[in-house]
Amino acid sequence: MTTAPGQAPVAQPGPPRHPLDPDPVRATKARAVFALGLIGALTGLFIGGIVPATVALQLARQARREAYASGGFLTGAAWLRRGERLAWAGLVLAAVSVVAAVVLGVVRLADSPYGQDFAPNVD
Repeated sequence: MTTAPGQAPVAQPGPPRHPLDPDPVRATKARAVFALGLIGALTGLFIGGIVPATVALQLARQARREAYASGGFLTGAAWLRRGERLAWAGLVLAAVSVVAAVVLGVVRLADSPYGQDFAPNVD
């Protein structure tokens, strides 16, 4: 297949923007959500991940609301999704460690002797 000589057609961009429209920019909260979600996921097993993960989820809610209100001029939805996933992973890891600690505590409590333990020569 050959093409005819001449200039290649240029794709036309969408409708022209108004000169006063702001440039699309990544939301700063998106980066903060990702960082807090990462911290929450990394420290989730140590129960310390609950606080940054919760803050990340709250910031993600605010950032989504602001991005919707901006009409497309705030970007960073991918960073928000990643940060939310990491925050949820941190919360799940914290819940798993709490459940494991409770199970271990119950098992140790069940193994301990009930009542006073006297020496074998005491009646």
